[in-house]
Amino acid sequence: MSASTNKPSAGPKPPVVLPGGTGNNIIINSNQRLNPLLECIRNVGKEFGDIVPDFQVGRTTCVLYLSLKYHRLHPEYIHQRIERLGHSYSLRILLLLCDVSEHQDPIRELTKICLINNITVMVAWTVDEAGLYLSTFKQYEHKPPDLIKERVDKDYNSVLRTSLTSISRVNKTDVETLRTSLGSFADIAKTPADRLQALPGFGQVKVKKIKDAFEKPFRNHATSTLLSTYNTASASTVVCDTDGKGKGKEKATSQPESSTTTRIRPPREPSPVWDIELDLDRDININSPESGPPPVTRPPEKGPNSKDNGEVKRARSPSPIWDIELDLNGSDEEDNQDGKGKGKARFGAAELL
Repeated sequence: MSASTNKPSAGPKPPVVLPGGTGNNIIINSNQRLNPLLECIRNVGKEFGDIVPDFQVGRTTCVLYLSLKYHRLHPEYIHQRIERLGHSYSLRILLLLCDVSEHQDPIRELTKICLINNITVMVAWTVDEAGLYLSTFKQYEHKPPDLIKERVDKDYNSVLRTSLTSISRVNKTDVETLRTSLGSFADIAKTPADRLQALPGFGQVKVKKIKDAFEKPFRNHATSTLLSTYNTASASTVVCDTDGKGKGKEKATSQPESSTTTRIRPPREPSPVWDIELDLDRDININSPESGPPPVTRPPEKGPNSKDNGEVKRARSPSPIWDIELDLNGSDEEDNQDGKGKGKARFGAAELL
């Protein structure tokens, strides 16, 4: 791959190459020539190239560099750079230089942008730290991921130390004290709290953390079964009071406290009787056998439609008489003798004749 030549200058500069370049150098965008960050990139080679991102630290890894102070002056800059980058490179990194005091909101905004565009965010607080990140990215380009994983030996003492130090406030010295004083992992788990407090370096808080790790259930109260919600100190009975619109109100009647009482949900009340099921031409006690389904039990109250014994009566005035139900050939005297206010037939057959 051929390299393009530069005009001669006073000081030495890295050669300008294409993105392929040499595999041991960081490829730098030509727009970053005056960036003071370049002086902080050490222990790796540097060369300028015609690339879209600011830095290329691997064959499939690129870095966009952004100063928060510059982002406050030009908030549209990073959007244009991400748009130009498109879907290139497998690993895309946004290296932020936090050089402003109010940095929470800009970092939160940039994090959202990076989540949408599949970009990893790295925050540096100084220029030297940002240059160290770039050097590390290049140095670890071909390193396996196992290189940065924690190495745990397979012997018993190492596994015991790793498991017990995962408990809060327990360090390696405490693990050695537990191992030499109590023995195996099973003996440590079964040791009572008073004996643990007798060991050197074990206070009340540390002992409580250890006992919680061995005895406290993994599931908390929020994820417990629904049945436990009914094991309360007092049981209550719910009475449904239904109004004319079909809405109910719940009233709880407390009962004597009992530690072993289990709250049982009462049976569902029957549905209220609809008007279509009632005989609307006369007063009816809906508790009578011929009135249909039983009514809803109402709390004792006095009103126009209730009695003191809880029975409910529904009374409704008769419906008005339509003209089609009248005898148009009858006389006015028959209409007056009806007694129910049916009225007169003004347009009878006799009057028409």
